[in-house]
Amino acid sequence: MSLSFCGNDSSSSYNVDNGVLNNGCFVDALNLVPHVFLLFITFPILFIGWGSQSSKVQIHHNMWLHFPGHNLRWIITFVLLFVHVCEIAEGLVSDGHMTSRHLHLFMPAFMGFIAATTAIVYYHNIETSNFPKLLIALFGYWVLAFITKTIKLVKYCENGVGPTQLRFCLTGVLVVLYGLLMAVEINVMRVRKYVFFMNPQKVKPPEDLQDLGVRFLQPFVNLLSKATYWWMNTVIITAHKRPIDLKTIGKLPIAMRALTNYIRLKDAYEKQKKQAEDQPGTAPSIWLSMYKAFGRPVLLSSTLRYLADLLGFAGPLCISGIVHGLNQNKTQNESAQSFDVYYLSSKEFLEKPYVLAVLLFLALILQRTFLQASYYVTIETGINLRGALLAMIYNKILRLSTSNMSMGEITLGQVNNLVAIETNQLMWFLFLCPNLWAMPVQIIMGIILLYNLLGVSALIGASVIVLLAPVQYFIATKLADAQKSTLDYSTERLKKTNEILKGIKLLKLYAWEHIFCTNVEETRMKELKSLKSFALYTSLSIFMNAAIPISAILATFVTHAYISSTSLTPAVAFASLSLFHILVTPLFLLSTVVRFAVKALVSVQKLREFLISDEIEDERWRNGEVSMSLQSCEKHTGAHTKAINRKQPLRYQLDSYEQPSRRQLRPMETEDVAVKVTDGFFSWGSGLATLSDINIRIPTGELTMIVGQVGCGKSSLLHALLGEMQTVAGKVYWSNTDQTGTSFEVARSKNRNSVAYAAQKPWLLNTTVEENITFGSPFNKQRYKAVTDACSLQPDIDLLPFGDQTEIGERGINLSGGQRQRICVARALYQNTNIVILDDPFSALDIHLSDHLMQEGIIKFLREDKRTIILVTHKLQYLTHADWIIAMKDGTVLREGTLKDIQNNDVELYEHWKTLMNRQDQELEKDTDADSQTTLERKTLRRALYSRETKSQMEDEDEDEEEEEEEDDEDDMSAVMRLRTKMPWRACWRYLTSGGFLLLFLMIFSKLMKHSIIVAIDYWLANWTSNYYLSNVNVSDLSYYVSGFSILCSAGIIFCLVTSLTVEWMGLAAAKNLHHNLLNKIILAPIRFFDTTPLGLILNRFSADTNIIDQHIPPTLESLTRSTLLCLSAIGIISCTTPVFLVALLPLGVAFYFIQKYFRATSKDLQELDDSTQLPLLCHFSETAEGLTTIRAFRHEARFKQRMLELTDTNNIAYLFLSAANRWLEVRTDYLGACIVLTAAVAFITEGLESEFVGLGLTYALTVTNYLNWVVRNLADLEVQMGAVKKVNSFLSTESENYEGTMDTSQIPEDWPQHGEIKIQNLCVRYDTSLKPVLKHVTAYIKPGQKVGICGRTGSGKSSLSLAFFRMVDIFEGKIVIDGVDICKLPLHTLRSRLSIILQDPVLFSGSIRFNLDPECTCTDDRLWEALEIAQLKNMVKSLPGGLDAIVTEGGENFSVGQRQLFCLARAFVRKSSILIMDEATASIDMATENILQKVVMTAFADRTVVTIAHRVSSILDADPVLVFCNGILMECDSASNLFSQDGSLFTTLVKANK
Repeated sequence: MSLSFCGNDSSSSYNVDNGVLNNGCFVDALNLVPHVFLLFITFPILFIGWGSQSSKVQIHHNMWLHFPGHNLRWIITFVLLFVHVCEIAEGLVSDGHMTSRHLHLFMPAFMGFIAATTAIVYYHNIETSNFPKLLIALFGYWVLAFITKTIKLVKYCENGVGPTQLRFCLTGVLVVLYGLLMAVEINVMRVRKYVFFMNPQKVKPPEDLQDLGVRFLQPFVNLLSKATYWWMNTVIITAHKRPIDLKTIGKLPIAMRALTNYIRLKDAYEKQKKQAEDQPGTAPSIWLSMYKAFGRPVLLSSTLRYLADLLGFAGPLCISGIVHGLNQNKTQNESAQSFDVYYLSSKEFLEKPYVLAVLLFLALILQRTFLQASYYVTIETGINLRGALLAMIYNKILRLSTSNMSMGEITLGQVNNLVAIETNQLMWFLFLCPNLWAMPVQIIMGIILLYNLLGVSALIGASVIVLLAPVQYFIATKLADAQKSTLDYSTERLKKTNEILKGIKLLKLYAWEHIFCTNVEETRMKELKSLKSFALYTSLSIFMNAAIPISAILATFVTHAYISSTSLTPAVAFASLSLFHILVTPLFLLSTVVRFAVKALVSVQKLREFLISDEIEDERWRNGEVSMSLQSCEKHTGAHTKAINRKQPLRYQLDSYEQPSRRQLRPMETEDVAVKVTDGFFSWGSGLATLSDINIRIPTGELTMIVGQVGCGKSSLLHALLGEMQTVAGKVYWSNTDQTGTSFEVARSKNRNSVAYAAQKPWLLNTTVEENITFGSPFNKQRYKAVTDACSLQPDIDLLPFGDQTEIGERGINLSGGQRQRICVARALYQNTNIVILDDPFSALDIHLSDHLMQEGIIKFLREDKRTIILVTHKLQYLTHADWIIAMKDGTVLREGTLKDIQNNDVELYEHWKTLMNRQDQELEKDTDADSQTTLERKTLRRALYSRETKSQMEDEDEDEEEEEEEDDEDDMSAVMRLRTKMPWRACWRYLTSGGFLLLFLMIFSKLMKHSIIVAIDYWLANWTSNYYLSNVNVSDLSYYVSGFSILCSAGIIFCLVTSLTVEWMGLAAAKNLHHNLLNKIILAPIRFFDTTPLGLILNRFSADTNIIDQHIPPTLESLTRSTLLCLSAIGIISCTTPVFLVALLPLGVAFYFIQKYFRATSKDLQELDDSTQLPLLCHFSETAEGLTTIRAFRHEARFKQRMLELTDTNNIAYLFLSAANRWLEVRTDYLGACIVLTAAVAFITEGLESEFVGLGLTYALTVTNYLNWVVRNLADLEVQMGAVKKVNSFLSTESENYEGTMDTSQIPEDWPQHGEIKIQNLCVRYDTSLKPVLKHVTAYIKPGQKVGICGRTGSGKSSLSLAFFRMVDIFEGKIVIDGVDICKLPLHTLRSRLSIILQDPVLFSGSIRFNLDPECTCTDDRLWEALEIAQLKNMVKSLPGGLDAIVTEGGENFSVGQRQLFCLARAFVRKSSILIMDEATASIDMATENILQKVVMTAFADRTVVTIAHRVSSILDADPVLVFCNGILMECDSASNLFSQDGSLFTTLVKANK
């Protein structure tokens, strides 16, 4: 066919006799002019660089969109492009009806498409380079295009072409669009004044874009980049090169920061509060506040969601149209001819299969874009809401009244729940919110369309779906209950596991590990039972989701076959099939959404109760008349939000706003009083006054001591001064001494507002030691050193792995009570405040330290600095240092004055104090010959940190061996990247095989069967409809098709159930086996493993990792296999029907591979970031709640608030990026899915297949778009979750202790060891084959019944010898023979169960006293009582409720340390072993208890061999032989008296050193 612009099938084609504009072809040619004009002008400008023109401010300048009408322009342009596509299609179709080619029918439209694309690219470049003058070219284009199109429209009207013809309608729409674009352009000129005006408008880029730290650019990019997440590409490509960290993702934009959102929500809530006050009896509504603050984005999201849902129905309608169109005989009905060309009607146009295929493609693209945009908007709003709620809760916590916390009205658990659970519930509810109103609309629309297609039978199918929805809701609620009970059991199991791990040394030494292991296993069985119901309901839920559409289709088509008079055509069948698939999703989700809505209601209720709970009273008396509002940040941020978080850190800004105006002193308040209380009555909120009739004064710059018995109200008095108690009556005055005379600066330097306070119970932050001491004050080296010396912290700091940069509480670095207390005192000393309050700082310190702290810290450091000190203490010997004394009794002040006043006025009290002082002095003398408690604490710390090097090696042990091999030879980036993008296949295999091969085979078989049957159902339907449609089949044929269809559907439903059950059951079996193996491996591991592996690391395997294996992997695995098989079956069907499709599939497959590869690396990093940033946030909340009094005393609320905002923002940015990455993936996979649908449709139409197979293929192609992104997301999730299996796996390779001995149990006498004779021959011991020996060639002989003492300096090998008796260490040379038996030949259990030991740290387990003394339950009550009597505990235990069955709390916290040590003695006695080993057993107890212990050992154990390892040499001066060790070598062995008489003996030097 010859090619020409106007066609050559008519002589009048080029005829212009009636005027140029009356020739249609020339009118079309005229329409080409503007497009060509634009391309000629813009191309040179586009190709000349923009470098010189770019904005001079250093910003993400390619993101700055600042022309008015920006979004409107993009939307109109998209519509314009779509209309051009329709115009091209219409031209091509019309051209097909002509005898020769008419280029003018589609060429102008094609050029228009190119011009529109160029226009938007050109506009984008001009906007981002801020050079508006060049926009004039676009303005010219819009004017020209508008004029030419208007001419065309007018000519059509003149020639009788009307709205029935499609081309007329398209031209009309184009005129409107060009007109709108012209208006937009004029508006830009009007606002920016860049031409025709003298002074153009100056604009500044937004602050976020000037800040290069802001990397989250979604709010700032253009519409196309917003819709496709194009700006994420840089992040995702970076992630593939190197792991993403917090630096990579930068800061949040101002509008999304927690502070901004908090102000929004707070304002809305305050308005609600005001309204509630106006109407008494109503509470402020949190729902309304949230709607006022965040309602608009939710409405936007809902609109987008509606659009997406409506576009979703285009799929079934287009399928129906295409199949129907292919069935029509290609009849040509001639339409109107005018201008010598053919004109299509809209109906005709939409009957063309190719047109429908393109429309389907565009509808899918648009639908998916809208859907992802809707998701993104709700997620962003949800995150903003969570940030605002967290800030609100935090502000409330800072104002909570102390009585609320202490009386248990608001517990720490409640606060943590609010932060961790309730805010997340509300966030999730907001995520799912648009579904609440979008879903009903979707369901109704779907049912109407089905009714149109199928009539009444559609309603039957729909009713099946609707009737089964409540069942799904019921299952969902059951699922939630099962999850809750599982959580309770797993908490209990963790508690028990934690106890085992903490007391593992004792359990091994007593050979009790199996008893405790069984204990954990019992709880695990309960947990598994609960998990079973969880798995059952999960699988039912999955089954319902898969089976509902099958049963609905079955009901519908069978009913239709028998009821309907019309036959079932392929077009109707497959359109209704895809409609049913669309309907199932909202119904399945509806139950989830309803459940979340119910939870959200509960959460809001809890939040409301929390927000209206009591707050502390105004503190006018402490900082001048104006109470310092904790909200004052709002006063300033509301006004100039711009000023936030720029050059100057926020807290300084907050500080400057939070300085209250100070009042002048009243004349009655004298200069020398810092604090004064008159007629004070204070209560803890119960209404009863805890402190009554308090009249005291605290002199300025002097040391005031508050003394009195335990519980007389000393700490309460301090709380009353700090404003933490409720004032029932009276007044507290704080003097602002310096204010009158000196200038403001001087006063500020000592920060009068703040009080340095050290609470009785030490409170530390989870940060470094240095930060705990400086506590936000500037670091001053000299001052810091003085403070650490005064508190004797230096030796402790030297022990820590990173000195004072060690994080407390991290990786098992737990300090003892005394060490924590000293850090808290150091914090109070370091602060530069006028008043220092110390609440019983000596309670956890030994006598030496107390003296040092008193002399160096309090007297020298504080008093010489003329600071006001308030000290609560029980150590009366320090009263001589006090300038002022307040003595308290039963909540009132007994006496007040100097020591001399009291000596003169209250002789009785003074004498009472004197006797107490003498007693304390005697104790001091007694104590000086002993090792101090501090040395002990340091020893414990040293032990805890022992072999840190190996710990750091252990951290890396998680990696698989194969990966280590890979890393050995190449350390470059590519190798690391390979590891990061590699699926952990070995872990997957380990997991799958843990469930057992039978279940694995069953799972694979049932999965394949299920999907084959589903394909078979649809194939059967295709056959049925084609045959039924071609010839009106008889009844027997009909019943054949119906019965076949019914059988297949029933089989499908059965296999749906089987697969969902097998996956969950396999998961359950795997979880059971993995936990069982892990527990047994850990319990039987050598003690060295526990010394080198941090407790937290082991616990993590039992908590987080086990939880993932229990609950998360099975559903992910199910979802992954389901979506993968669905996609594969779809691609398989399309390829079978049209092999050509495979050619198009290749590039799509490559694209898919790269998308998933890049996404998985990013997703993994971002998930880890999200998890790792969540923990510090939760910790910060609970730390704040614990240390409220301290924070408020120090006046550090603003600093803590700022820290909370930073932590919230950090967590939010990680989560936002994660959700943006998910959207990035989904948009791309959805577009790929749309491409698959388009290629499949084109292939089907081109090959002219039977219509039923086209319907089948397209229905499947549509499912691919839904499931492609699930394949990748599940793959990414599974990769992260398999990390848990990998970590558990790494512990499963731990070597166990060798429990088997060479001797048989029957060869060992029942009562061995009878005498307790010990021979040590040439003994060499080491902790591990890789370490040096700790004992070298030790030889000794201990007679039966001897009391042996072992001593030596720290690290000399004393304790190693005690461990060698129990074979806890590696005896690699020599032997220990007890009563003629070499212990190396005995089975471990036998050996350990026949000896007794008392350890330095007393360990008790939660349970009863009986269980702690005799977990094996082998002894009679009499024997237990006898043991308790020997240990001097009988009376105390008798007085407890339940006697022997009295409860012991976790770690034995309800008994003192001394009592716990005595229980351990009783436990050793119960065992009746002839050998007792005491390993520094008297270390942590006072002198009195130690004397009891010594006496008991001498009498009750008179006939037994006792080996005492002593840290106080004085305690073994009576021992028969004393063994003195040095560096693992036995230096001396003789009786104590003999060694003492030798002048140069090591023993003598040890005794002297301890004196």
